[in-house]
Amino acid sequence: MAPPVFKGENYHIGAVRMETYLDVMDIWEAVEEDYEIPPLPDNPTMAQIKNHKDKKTRKSKAKACLFSAVSSSIFTRIISLKSAKDIWDYLKSEYEGDDRIRGMQVLNLIRDFEMPKIKETETIKDYSERLLNIANRVRLLGSVFNDSRIVEKIMVTVPERFEATITTLENTKDLSKITLAELLNALQLKNNERS
Repeated sequence: MAPPVFKGENYHIGAVRMETYLDVMDIWEAVEEDYEIPPLPDNPTMAQIKNHKDKKTRKSKAKACLFSAVSSSIFTRIISLKSAKDIWDYLKSEYEGDDRIRGMQVLNLIRDFEMPKIKETETIKDYSERLLNIANRVRLLGSVFNDSRIVEKIMVTVPERFEATITTLENTKDLSKITLAELLNALQLKNNERS
């Protein structure tokens, strides 16, 4: 399994993928902790030799994975860094952006969330996936974005043909507790009845 390649865009998604990949490979701790490897004592035991080799190998594997997980243009910028932790920190500082930039990205995403309505040719499933995609990108930037906002958005923007379904939900459920899955199931059921 090859690591996902980061090309300099969508850092937050790339960071989650890479961290997950390194964790699965059991080498994330080499990035996260950047531990020192003490020299072997005189007359080391077999267990000490194995532990020393394992720690050294993990650090090397983590660095190799990070090198192979970036585009060639990014690789030339990180090639001289000595540890996986140094590489990770560089990528974070270079591509994550500061609080102000992340704040602007969140505002732009929220605008993208608030503005659209469902398109005539769009299914409820496609529309909800579009909204959920925006919400997840906001979450990746470190902001809270509850599913209840997606539920509310869908309920006020779906076409009139779903009005009876929305009214039924309003009369039978506590709207503050309705899940996105419940709403989508009810709307898709109504959509299937039309077909």
